[in-house]
Amino acid sequence: MSTPGSAKNRTLTVQAAGCVLWRRSPVTGELELCLVHRPKYDDWSWPKGKLKRGEDPLAGALREVAEETGHTAVPAAELPSALYLAHGRPKRVRYWAAEAVSGAFTPNDEVDRVLWLPPDAARAHLTAPRDADLVDALLATLRPAR
Repeated sequence: MSTPGSAKNRTLTVQAAGCVLWRRSPVTGELELCLVHRPKYDDWSWPKGKLKRGEDPLAGALREVAEETGHTAVPAAELPSALYLAHGRPKRVRYWAAEAVSGAFTPNDEVDRVLWLPPDAARAHLTAPRDADLVDALLATLRPAR
């Protein structure tokens, strides 16, 4: 029998990564967060996805941002991971704060829409309640140290 931290359980856990993608509004200069809409699940979430075999989690997170949003991002602090069951299997998603620096969204098979929203609106618009905690985690990384 395997224990939660055993090598066998780690290999059974789906490994994924993503980013809480942010930018300064080109109009107001205010902070905006990027949410993606996945038509397959009809949900709003952060850009994320499964890692390829042997892929570095941060590299995978940036790849997923580029694939789902069309943006190149500069990563910063790692944010808390999400652990949950997906289709009956444990899933771990590692997240990073990342600033969108260039690019433009083009709808694709995985993501048909993106929204750039202020933090409070983003928190309210996310489908999974667990995703909302990452708004505060991101804001904590963007505040100047005292």
